[in-house]
Order: sequence, then structure tokens, then C-alpha cells
Amino acid sequence: MNQMLQDPQTETSQTPPPVPVDPAPAHPRFAKPQRVAFVQACWHRDVVAEARIAFMKEAEARHLTHVDVFEVPGSFEIPLHAQVLAKTRRYTAIVAAGLVVDGGIYRHEFVADTVIKALMDVQLRTEVPVFSAVLTPQQFHETEVHYDFFRKHFAIKGVEVATACAETLHGLERLRGQVAAGIVG
Repeated sequence: MNQMLQDPQTETSQTPPPVPVDPAPAHPRFAKPQRVAFVQACWHRDVVAEARIAFMKEAEARHLTHVDVFEVPGSFEIPLHAQVLAKTRRYTAIVAAGLVVDGGIYRHEFVADTVIKALMDVQLRTEVPVFSAVLTPQQFHETEVHYDFFRKHFAIKGVEVATACAETLHGLERLRGQVAAGIVG
């Protein structure tokens, strides 16, 4: 019986080989500095701020270090600000963040749909990419459980929108370089 107890001990006393840990992936750098405008709605500011905080952290990791933050009263006001900012030509991208929950189901869906369509229109008219983290939950109740859920959800969306922004800007940088070189066009 002692023999049986000793065998498992000798097996567990052996240290397994270390598992190699890959370093964090290096994100590509931009050929030219990029400046991004982040336009945030103030309604439910504490929830929407989670998108901005996560965006800023991920944007920095992806070498988007020049980010200007603008606040507007609500999501409905975002497209006009995005358009004015795009027309300045100071920004290579614009990110919008807001939470549309007020009113009946038709009203908040109308607002969200209008905002998204207007942001797309700004993007196509100005050739400045516009990204949306304007969310419209089907069920939002002013309870701590919902606030906690949506704070976490906005943090995820902040990382996703930073990723999309950086990848799109890299793609546009390559495409514009190819157009300038006569490869595409």
C-alpha cells in the first residue's frame, strides 16, 4: 500500500515543462499620424463612457494616439457634429457613441435608424470613415442590473470600434498609397 501512495507522489512532484507565452500581438504602425474624433452622447453618460474608456485604451495599443473627445446632448445630435468635424479635414476618422432608450419602441428605433443612416451619409459624402457605437437595446430598464450589463457591453463595443477604426484606417492608408502609385485607379 505504501508503494501505491509513493508512485502518484513521484508523478506529481515532477514539474511540467513551462508553457510558452506569446507576447501581445504587435499592431502595425501608421505611415502618417491619425487623428480621431470621438463624439459621445451625454444621455446615460456613465454607461456610454465605458465605450470611450475602452476605445481610448485599445486605440492607444493600436497607435491611434491623437483622439479628441466631444460631447453632445443625445445621440440624435451626433451626425451633425460628425459632419462638421469631418468637413474640417482635421480627422481621419470619427467615432460615435450613444445609448438610445427613451420613449416607446418606435421612437427609439426611429432615432437609432436615423442616426445610423445619417452617419453613413456623412462618411460617404466626406470620405472620412465614421464608426458607430450607438446602441439601441430592445429592453432597457433603469435598474442597476441593466446598468451593469450595459456598462460591460459598452466596454466591449469600445474595443470593437477601436479595432474597426484602426483596421479601416490601415486599409485606407494602403488603398490611397496604391491609388497614388497608379496601382489602383
